[in-house]
Amino acid sequence: MENIDPMGVHTGESTVVAPLQSFSDQDHQILRDQALRLIRALNIKGGCNVQFAFNQFTGEIRVIEVNPRVSRSSALASKATGYPIARIAAKIAVGYTLDELPNPITGDGTTAAFEPTLDYCVVKIPRWPFDKFRTADRTLGTSMKSTGEVMAIGRNFEEAFLKAWASLEQGCPHPRPLTKADESEGDTMAERANEPLPDATLVDWCKIATDRRMGALIEAFRRGWSVEQVHEITRITRWFLYRFEKIAQMEKEMVNLSCNPTEINVELLREWKSNGFTDSHIADALNSFPPEGYKSLPRGRDEDSVMRRRHSLSLHPNYRMVDSCAAEFAAKTPYYYSTYEPNSRQGIDHVPNLDKMEKERYVAIGSGPIRIGQGIEFDYGCVHAVMAIREAGKDAILINNNPETVSTDFDTSDRLYFEPLTLEYVTEVLLREQAHAILLQFGGQTAINLSQPLEKRLPELSKSGLNLQIAGTSCDAIDEASDRERFEKFAKRAGLTMPRGATGLTSNDVRNAVEKIGYPVLIRPSYVLGGRGMEILSNDEQLDAYLAEAYLAPDKPLLVDEYLGHATEIDVDAASDGKEVLIGAIMEHLEEAGIHSGDSTCFIPTQNISDEMLELIREQTVKIGLGLNIIGCFNIQFAIQGDVLYVLEVNPRSSRTVPFVAKSSGLPLARIAAKITIGIPLSKQTIPVRTSGNVCVKAPVFPFIKLRGLDPAPGPEMKSTGEVFGSHADADVAYLKARLATEVPVAQGGGVYLTVRDDDKQNLVPIAKDLIKLGFNIYATPGTADILRENEVPVEVVYRIRERMHPDALDLMRQGKISFIVNVPTISGGAVRDGNMMRRLAVELNIPFVTTIRGAEMEVAAIAAMMKGEMEPVRLQVNY
Repeated sequence: MENIDPMGVHTGESTVVAPLQSFSDQDHQILRDQALRLIRALNIKGGCNVQFAFNQFTGEIRVIEVNPRVSRSSALASKATGYPIARIAAKIAVGYTLDELPNPITGDGTTAAFEPTLDYCVVKIPRWPFDKFRTADRTLGTSMKSTGEVMAIGRNFEEAFLKAWASLEQGCPHPRPLTKADESEGDTMAERANEPLPDATLVDWCKIATDRRMGALIEAFRRGWSVEQVHEITRITRWFLYRFEKIAQMEKEMVNLSCNPTEINVELLREWKSNGFTDSHIADALNSFPPEGYKSLPRGRDEDSVMRRRHSLSLHPNYRMVDSCAAEFAAKTPYYYSTYEPNSRQGIDHVPNLDKMEKERYVAIGSGPIRIGQGIEFDYGCVHAVMAIREAGKDAILINNNPETVSTDFDTSDRLYFEPLTLEYVTEVLLREQAHAILLQFGGQTAINLSQPLEKRLPELSKSGLNLQIAGTSCDAIDEASDRERFEKFAKRAGLTMPRGATGLTSNDVRNAVEKIGYPVLIRPSYVLGGRGMEILSNDEQLDAYLAEAYLAPDKPLLVDEYLGHATEIDVDAASDGKEVLIGAIMEHLEEAGIHSGDSTCFIPTQNISDEMLELIREQTVKIGLGLNIIGCFNIQFAIQGDVLYVLEVNPRSSRTVPFVAKSSGLPLARIAAKITIGIPLSKQTIPVRTSGNVCVKAPVFPFIKLRGLDPAPGPEMKSTGEVFGSHADADVAYLKARLATEVPVAQGGGVYLTVRDDDKQNLVPIAKDLIKLGFNIYATPGTADILRENEVPVEVVYRIRERMHPDALDLMRQGKISFIVNVPTISGGAVRDGNMMRRLAVELNIPFVTTIRGAEMEVAAIAAMMKGEMEPVRLQVNY
């Protein structure tokens, strides 16, 4: 595999190509031979990864590292070739040799000693979180910042690269001209989109490795820069630069043509498609890349019109098999990729004989690249949905593009398509398979976002003989749950309580809504994932700053909600068949409402909720599931303030907590919901009943040590990149086990720094007394210290950071005197900057901190449990 970025960028951060593209066969063999010599000299048996630096001009080679294990690259190589490295390595570990093992791809055709051969090109592009972390340093170096990756397969580099770009799900599914709007960290006002990105900025974006670099390279060639110019700036191998130049030249050809799609001839359209250009890319270029984007193109010159022209010319992709042997031997694996290169391997590639297919064919949409808000939890749902379809005797077909997942193993589904999860690519698979139904509710927001565009396309597709159903919850029900105004009307009819809220299409609308509701407010865009763009605002100054960066459009209103202070948040995962509702679990969040549910620590079963309130939650869950006519999985977020139960949000899909529910209870909720969507009601399923079990805790894992420049305080926008699990009969010990799994230390002595907002100061007193009993020293800012002294808690006063006096908290942290911090931040005033600096330093020094009173109480309980040493391991099956 070859990295496009020069040395200095972590291989996990680089765009990667396989097989080697810019190397001569002789160079290829030299590297291969050196790798084999290293492995033999080190006596490695099993999986191994070798990284080289190679100067193609001098032939100089340096070994960067040898990983004697299955690595991140191993997963990519396995999906790129079809050769299951980890599976073979495991069998070697128990005594087999390569020549004794059949290649699972070809069966009896070859053994595992047969090296994979590729007659296609694979491109991997990392997925970075900078669309959410706008203030983070985007520079790529030797430390990884990406949260996931996509992989695409094509017959040439251009096709594979543009398919990989379409898989990233970062707004526009193709490279577009860069403007001044792209300079800002986040969404900006539309008028800046009319002004080109300055050349000086473009030079920097090409020169400095960031997530923007690949798009900047294509932009440079759009502007007529030469390959030599760009090579001098970037030191990227010329072979790749010529490929990017070709993409820009073909774009220019479309822009100059500027015709109606009905006027494109089949040869030209096939050439564009065989080089990876999507229908939306072609439509955008034919319209000269309007600033408002391809989604606003005039009817007749949009993506659908390009699709109709293709179909009128019978121009559909062919599907090639990933067989590990370049078609030298017959392969058995149903693992495919699309290409517009004319089909020259009849009998080997996938041309389904629909007349002989007796089983109904169900297509499940995967969740795409791992990113903030949509992680591996959704792949869990996809895999279990596929298992349920196969158990029911149906054909399970999966579309996904993430090489890191179980869903993209070649034997997980009956047929796997490694494709971008866009309307175009999904449509073509549906046509090829003549699918009976498509499952959208297990692939997270990626899949749900396809529901309405796909439904609009169904009449057009029916002309091709495709009688497709969207399995499970209808598009109308999805919209009713997601659309603010429609859901408010439903809640009123159903007698549900919601926080006061309003929507705004303009800045004035938003200001009027805030004035009506009153500060503090929770403000966010609609139809977003992971709480992107969500903030708690407490004054006009913060509102002005938010609106200055917000992008307002008729199809993207801002949602303004009353902020519920000191409320307990509840998550419910359930499944409905339209007549009955099965509640998987009711989860209690440790953090208050206002912190994103994905960043909250939560408990099963609940620890502080009354039986009466739990019964009300169950009643309202059933009422919502049946009232919205949800078929399959759904998730509800409630908040309890005093004795009032508020409905915050309903997600008509599988949620990120479904795996946690399954591990805690043994209830395979995703599998149950999938069976519902294919027509098996709850009454005809065997539902396991939880008879006993422990307290189970889910805790988030954050990436702050990798991403500089972020405030580590949890808030309404999701920041965690993963989660861990703890289980024990005692809730304190279960929490402790989860905390230890995050690899942030639990304090065992030393000093504790306390600083909380005024309305939490009295609640801090019993926590401080418990810390004194456990042997800690207390440090606090003046206001907090006064309350503690009044309650006879010994405390040492330190200066506030903004006072620029010494010692302050930062001094004590650097001196090693602080081992734990309780910082309940205010949402306005000078304390905001102080808290940010302190939390940032805590991350760098690996000092644990909590930002809520309830979090502090649990942390103290965990410290006490750790000192007692009561932390025996527990089998997960105890919960089932």
